[in-house]
Amino acid sequence: MIGFIIGLIGSLLGGGGGFYFIPVLTLIFSVPPQIAVATSLAATLPIGIVGSFGHYRNGNIDVRLGFAFAAAGILGALSGAGITSLMTTGQLKISFGVYSILMALLMILSNWKEKKAQANGTVIHAISAFQKISRGSFFGFLSGIITATFGTSGTAPIQTALFSMRTPIKLVVGTSLMVSTVNTFSATGAHFLVGDIDLTLVYFLTAGTIIGAALGPRLLAGIKIGRSEGPIRFWYAIGMIAFGVIMIITH
Repeated sequence: MIGFIIGLIGSLLGGGGGFYFIPVLTLIFSVPPQIAVATSLAATLPIGIVGSFGHYRNGNIDVRLGFAFAAAGILGALSGAGITSLMTTGQLKISFGVYSILMALLMILSNWKEKKAQANGTVIHAISAFQKISRGSFFGFLSGIITATFGTSGTAPIQTALFSMRTPIKLVVGTSLMVSTVNTFSATGAHFLVGDIDLTLVYFLTAGTIIGAALGPRLLAGIKIGRSEGPIRFWYAIGMIAFGVIMIITH
């Protein structure tokens, strides 16, 4: 059931579910954070594969921009896997909490700047192809490191960058899921070499995540978002902050 819910949310919001697996595994199942990271990655991978395929069919993926993120993300994922084994349980939970809060604040700030510009009648200049590639490479590399270190799919940096590029929210969801899938695949392979994975949990979680991930893109295709993009971004960020605070106070 937990796998199904996270699979549905992960494919519907473009997060892959890794962000939610970590608190669930550590707080509910009392799994040590180092093992939770690797287990989260393995359980998240089917969400990304199934969800990305569904989003691609529905035209929700900017493939060219996604590859710019993913290419740098692979390097980040391979270099970040060893970081987890060097951190204590408390350090890992606190770091994850701080990371979540910072990414949420960046998302809120980007949304606020856009609303302020619209209210003042300020012309928002288009972002050049070079800016997109450079931002994509930087945030993609950061996302890869985050993915391998925290097992969260590294979606927050990707979505923060895509939102700052004023990408439509459905493309944000699909493209970020595609990038996080590539990052997760790379990070999972690295963790097989340096970490432990609870395969029993992976089997049960995956049984539900695949069904949820297949359903998410279909639900998103029938949702008319329009002017509600701003509130969606805001409440998504609030949820990230809440998770971050919980991880910090329970370290």
